[in-house]
Amino acid sequence: MFVVGSGARHLEDELRALGGEVLNVEIKRFPDGEKYVRVMGSSEEVTVVQSTFAPQDEHLVELILLADALRERGVQKLRAVVPYLAYSRQDRVTKDGEPVSVRAVMRTLAVYYDELYVFDLHNPETLRFFPGKAVNLSPARAVAEYFGEKLGEGVVLAPDKGALGRAKAVAEKLGLEYSHFHKVRISPTEVQMKPVDVDVKGKNVLIVDDIISTGGTMIRAANLLRDMGAEKVFVAATHGVFAEGAIERVSKAVDELAVTNTIPTPVSKISIVPDILKL
Repeated sequence: MFVVGSGARHLEDELRALGGEVLNVEIKRFPDGEKYVRVMGSSEEVTVVQSTFAPQDEHLVELILLADALRERGVQKLRAVVPYLAYSRQDRVTKDGEPVSVRAVMRTLAVYYDELYVFDLHNPETLRFFPGKAVNLSPARAVAEYFGEKLGEGVVLAPDKGALGRAKAVAEKLGLEYSHFHKVRISPTEVQMKPVDVDVKGKNVLIVDDIISTGGTMIRAANLLRDMGAEKVFVAATHGVFAEGAIERVSKAVDELAVTNTIPTPVSKISIVPDILKL
């Protein structure tokens, strides 16, 4: 049984269409700005689906209130599926007096939720902050299915070594070659990029990453691949955290930009709903 928060409303129709049972929820705001939630119905086990993109704080509070409402109704086991987890990039202290924000979020969710499922967490090691079962889900299947025919006998690349695991996961599902870009900073304002040990001439290339914000790295990578003779350049990411104008800038530089629907955007063409239903 599912409960869908307002941060995941864009997933609800597909959840229902693919056979998911979804409880009705009333969500509104009091005149003073506070959130009100009410769950109609219950079950022994419930999965709350709530993505926490902007406004992040509002969606996080809603995730907590939904859990409290469900516990009040006697739910015995609660799972949180959070396709995009806010504060996940705030995973360390860099100045005295700062919190480890992702730790604070996970510990708060653990008050109510027995299990936590997220997609492509920025730093999977931070799942240790959640005391219950915590799982980092990969969108590799969905990305591979979407781009498989378009890519053909192409190459899958990561924008840097840290993202190589994502490129590998997609490439292995397609039976393709994979590698990553090597970055060398040659001045405070200039970074040189080059694919490592891979020939892209005459091939289609898919660049895979977890988050796109400004899109600057993707644009530089795409331009470099064109110069190296790549046929077509595609870009995929799990989370489209786009700065203003980023979608347009990246789209102009590549043959196609597509992200998953952890966050609703105009280019959220890859669905993670089938993966949620398998949990």
